[in-house]
Amino acid sequence: MLVGYAAGGPADTVARLTAQWLSERLGQQVVVENRVGAASNIAAEAVVRSPPDGYTLLYVTISNAVNATLYDKLSFDILRDIVPIASITSSPAVLEVNPSFPAQTVPEFIAYAKANPGKINMASAGPGSAPHLYTELFKMMTGVDVVQVHYRGSGPALPDLIAGQVQAMFDPIASSIAFIRAGKLRPLAVTTGTRLEVLPDVPTVGDFVPGYEASGWYGIAAPKNTPAEIVTRLNAEINAALADPRMRASFADVGTAVLPGSPAEFGKLLADDTEKWGKVIRAANIKVE
Repeated sequence: MLVGYAAGGPADTVARLTAQWLSERLGQQVVVENRVGAASNIAAEAVVRSPPDGYTLLYVTISNAVNATLYDKLSFDILRDIVPIASITSSPAVLEVNPSFPAQTVPEFIAYAKANPGKINMASAGPGSAPHLYTELFKMMTGVDVVQVHYRGSGPALPDLIAGQVQAMFDPIASSIAFIRAGKLRPLAVTTGTRLEVLPDVPTVGDFVPGYEASGWYGIAAPKNTPAEIVTRLNAEINAALADPRMRASFADVGTAVLPGSPAEFGKLLADDTEKWGKVIRAANIKVE
């Protein structure tokens, strides 16, 4: 199972939990290999070029949907060259601010941003990252003018947010929940369509910005032409994991929520987010260096 991200983060953790489950259920070892680089495109290309025999799998994330538009010259088409197997979990995000920031709610944040155009510095995990795109979507839907400050991931961004070097950020809950619970960051709203069990008192962005919804997700895919019986078997085993109380608790511990479904449903999610974020990237004229 090729993962396009470094070991230790939420994406890698979900991948390893899934691999361990599959190893036990299939009776053969499923090995996670972190093939890092080019925003996960290196891992994706390696899987696309692999034999369609079920022995090489791609750990798919929202980045794969984003990259379809973000990169002009990919040697593969993610929608054409893989076969979706199963979604695993969703990865919700939260709009959070430094505790000294004057806004206590999303309407107050919007009002402050409009009264102080270009004065709010919002951290991002890098050009084309989920936090970057979530902010661009927020800007498009509210008309606010905020400044994106790009970091090399959430890890380097969060200390600056806590220290007040930047004022706000859209960040995956998995990265920020410990700081929120410790009072080092103030959550204004979650990016999902409904409130989350992990932050039950925090409203959604959509409560104040109708139609706003943005979440990451993790899933599994294989090279195109992988036999249907392999896809069906792997989908069944992953959905069994998502129904297991211990696995659900393990996924919740890293700030994700189970996302069961069929291969077709996962394929639709990938296609829908490729279109959705493609529009945002083109409208905001986002480029990668």
